[in-house]
Amino acid sequence: MEQRANRRVNGRESDRTHQRTSEDGNENGSGSAGGSDRTARSRKRGARRLGPLRALVAVGAAAAVLLTGCTSGGSTKESAADGSGGDRADGLPGPSATRAPWSPGEAQEQAPGTEGDEAPSKPPAPDFLSTFALDVDTASYGFARRSLEDGRLPDPGTVRPEEFVNSFRQDYRKPKGDGFSVTVDGARTEDEDWSLLRVGLATRPVAQKERPPAALTFVVDVSGSMAEPGRLDLVRDALKAAADGLRDDDSLAIVAFSNEAEVVLDMTRLDGNRDRIHSRIETLEPTDSTNLDAGVRTGYDVAAEGHRKGVTNRVVLLSDALANTGETDSARILDRIEDERREHGITLFGVGVGSEYGDSLMEDLADKGDGHTTYVSERAEARALFTERLPANVGLRARDAKAQVAFDPKTVRAFRLIGYDNREVADDDFRNDRVDGGEVGPGHTVTALYAVRTKEGAEGPLATARVRWLDPDTRKPHEKASTVHSDDLDPDLWNSSTSLRTVAVAAYFAEALRADDPHHPSLPEPLTLAELDGRAEELANDSGDRDVDELAEAIHTAAGLRDRPVPEETAHEDGGGSTAGPGRPQDAGAETDEPEGELR
Repeated sequence: MEQRANRRVNGRESDRTHQRTSEDGNENGSGSAGGSDRTARSRKRGARRLGPLRALVAVGAAAAVLLTGCTSGGSTKESAADGSGGDRADGLPGPSATRAPWSPGEAQEQAPGTEGDEAPSKPPAPDFLSTFALDVDTASYGFARRSLEDGRLPDPGTVRPEEFVNSFRQDYRKPKGDGFSVTVDGARTEDEDWSLLRVGLATRPVAQKERPPAALTFVVDVSGSMAEPGRLDLVRDALKAAADGLRDDDSLAIVAFSNEAEVVLDMTRLDGNRDRIHSRIETLEPTDSTNLDAGVRTGYDVAAEGHRKGVTNRVVLLSDALANTGETDSARILDRIEDERREHGITLFGVGVGSEYGDSLMEDLADKGDGHTTYVSERAEARALFTERLPANVGLRARDAKAQVAFDPKTVRAFRLIGYDNREVADDDFRNDRVDGGEVGPGHTVTALYAVRTKEGAEGPLATARVRWLDPDTRKPHEKASTVHSDDLDPDLWNSSTSLRTVAVAAYFAEALRADDPHHPSLPEPLTLAELDGRAEELANDSGDRDVDELAEAIHTAAGLRDRPVPEETAHEDGGGSTAGPGRPQDAGAETDEPEGELR
C-alpha cells in the first residue's frame, strides 16, 4: 500500500515584481506582463481610517485557478528526475535523500502566543529545507465568507491560510506541456530584515475542445439538512447548467443519498439526452438523514462501472458533509473504495454548500480521494463552477506533486511557511514517489508564501524552489526549479504589484481570523483586522478586481464583528477575540546572526 503524507494547494493573479521563472528545464524563464481585464469600479463604502499599520513580516500558503507578471530573467536548472542530494552548483543545498537528525544543541523556538506544553514544538530544519504536497483547495475561504455574511466570525479551526491565498488567481508563466512552471519573487517589509517570499507554480490550461471526454458521477446529498435555501436548490440549478455546458461526448451519472443511496441516473452520454437528464435532476428532493458512506460507496461503484478507456473519470460530491448515519469516519469510507480508485484513476471533487458545513470531513474525503474541495454559497458562483471551471479541469497535468524550497543559510537566518499545516512532507520523501502528493489539473496555479528573515546585508541567492511530479499517464517523474536572489525582492511590500499585495492581504486575513488559536503561530508582527481593513480598501481601489473587492468587503465585515462586544463566556464559541494577534515571534538567539532555520 502506498505511503501517504498530509498535503494541500491552488491560486490566481500577478502583475509585476522581479521574479525568476523556469519552464523547460535548462531554459531560462521570463514572465509575461498583464493585468486584470476587469474595469475598475468606484467603491462606495464609508471612509475608513487606516490604522497605525505595522509592516508585514511574514506570511505563507500554498494552492483552483489564475493572472499577471512582468519579470527579470534568471538562471534555472532542471534536476534529473531521480536526482540525489548534495549541494547544487549555485551553492544552495539541494534536496537530499538523507537528512541530518536534529540535535538539542540546534536553535528551537516556541510558537508565539503559547506557553509550556501548549506550544506545538518542532525543531527547525537543520538543512534549511521546506517540503509540502500540492493541492488546490479553496473551500476554507468560501466558507469563511459565508460565515461572515451570516454575521459571525468563522471558527478558527476551519481557517486555512493557503486556501485563502489560492482563492486568488495568479498569472504565472505557463509551461508548454504537462507539469509546472516555477516562479519565485517577493518583497521586503519594514520589520527588520523580514521579507515575504512568493513561490508560484502553474500548469497549462486546456481548451474545452482539446480535453479528453469526461465521465462525471455526481453524488448528491438529499438529506433533510439540504432543504435550507442555498443547498439543494443551488445544487439542482448547478447540475442543470453542467449538463448544458458539457460536451456531447461527455457522460454523467447521478447518485442521491440520504438514509440510503439511490442511483438516479446511470452513466449517460450527453448527446441527445439533456432533456432526460434535466428531468432526473428535478426529482432530487430533501428527505431524511445523511448516510455519506452509502453515497460515496455507490458513487464510486457507478463511476467504476461506467469507466471507459481514454475518458477522465471523476466523482463530484455535493454536500454539506454533515454525516450523521452509517459510517462517518473518512478514512474508513475511502478504504472501502480504494481498489476502484486505484484501478480506474477516479479522483474526488468535493463541493461544499450550506451555512453549517462539515469542513473537516469534506477535506479528509478529498485528500484521501486524490482530489480537492471548494465551497459555493451563491447561484452564480455555482453555475460558474460547473460550466467553466469543472469542464476545463476534469483532466490532470500532474500526479503526486510536491514542492521543496531550499533556503541558503549564507543569506537566510529564518523562514516560515504560512499555512499548509497538514500538507507537510518529510524532506527526505521529496523524491520518494511512493509518498502521496497532490493531483493538479490544467490551468491551475499554486501559491506558497514564506516569511523569510535575511541576514543583515545579505546579497546573493536566497532560495531555490523545486517542484516534482509524476506524468499523469506514464508516471515518469519530472522536476523544475527556480532561484530567487536578494536583488529580486521588491523594496516595499505595500507598494509592490497588486497580485503580491492581494495574496499578502489574503494570508494576513486568514492569520487574523485564527489569531486566538494557540496551535497556529501568527505571522510576525500581525496586522489587526482593523489595520488590514485599510490595506484591503486601498488594494481594492487599485486593482479594480471583483474578487479583490469581495475580499475587502469580507475583511471590513470581520473587523466590525471583531470589534463588536462579545460576552466573555461565549467569545471562544463565536470565534471572537482580541483585536491584536499574539505578536511576532521572538527570535532565538536574537543577539547573534546564527541561522535559526524553520520557525514553527
